[in-house]
Amino acid sequence: MQVTCSPVKYQGALGPLETLVLGAGEGPGAGTVPVPMGAQSHTLGCAGLLFTPSRRQPCHVSPPGAEAGDMAALARSVLVTGSSRGIGLELVRQLAASPRPPQHIFATCRDPEGPRGKALQDLAAQHSSIKLVQLDTVNLPSIQRAMQAVGNHLKDQGLNLLINNAGISSHATLCSLDSQEMLDVFATNVVGTLQVVKEFLPLLEQAAKGEGKEGLSCSRAAVINISSKLGSIGLCLHVPQAPMYPYRASKAAQNMVTRCLAAELQDKGILCVAIHPGWVKTDMGTQEAPLTVEHSVRGILTVLASLSQDTSGAFLDWEGNSLPW
Repeated sequence: MQVTCSPVKYQGALGPLETLVLGAGEGPGAGTVPVPMGAQSHTLGCAGLLFTPSRRQPCHVSPPGAEAGDMAALARSVLVTGSSRGIGLELVRQLAASPRPPQHIFATCRDPEGPRGKALQDLAAQHSSIKLVQLDTVNLPSIQRAMQAVGNHLKDQGLNLLINNAGISSHATLCSLDSQEMLDVFATNVVGTLQVVKEFLPLLEQAAKGEGKEGLSCSRAAVINISSKLGSIGLCLHVPQAPMYPYRASKAAQNMVTRCLAAELQDKGILCVAIHPGWVKTDMGTQEAPLTVEHSVRGILTVLASLSQDTSGAFLDWEGNSLPW
């Protein structure tokens, strides 16, 4: 039997394949890692792709329109992977600019001192709470060095909130896919995310044991994995228009990682949640996206401030809506 494949033409944001990593920088930068052709950040999509009506269930969180003051004091210490552009940079910016910002904001990316980290460097110069840390999520020694640096800075207080914003995308179809591209996307989106949690777990456990800490919350200890609706098996959005096999499969796998972490770490006092940030106007998301990065991050931080043990292990979007796995 012979199968004939024809090229698939993508519209909107599904354009030429690029290189990108550490989701906090949506686009080339944000701590980039070499990726096969097809790498884009997790919040991009094409017209209608990420906003198809889904089966949503209400989640007990505050509305996304809450003022910045309501999002203050989210946690004493926060670490964001890939903070040089896009969503990651905006997370760092809004956290630092809040009325009562975290005392320690660890902004990580692959090359924080390089030219691609210029925006992050400028932001750090304005806020003493921001500490720049080199962290490459596909390089274990780099993750371990980052953990040591953060641990030395926090001493015996531990890390309250870890936001795994690192991620790459691929537009590979069934016909164009090759095994190395699949492996590279999984290395960042699944293995990298899990390795970061594994290495920083002692600091999260330390924070969870803090005096007077009860229940589950971001102010105690939490892991937030930035995911995507495209990883939802229940929704399986627009596969014929945008197959994206490596990306979809990796995000579905990452979601399973989140569920497993939530089940294993709950008794340790650590909350775990997957968040879909929406399709956002960034370098990689393009200007066709309906969400500004400010709006998306404002919603994400509002949701994070409202999480509890009732929502640990959930898959939510930036508005707090529950998404099907």
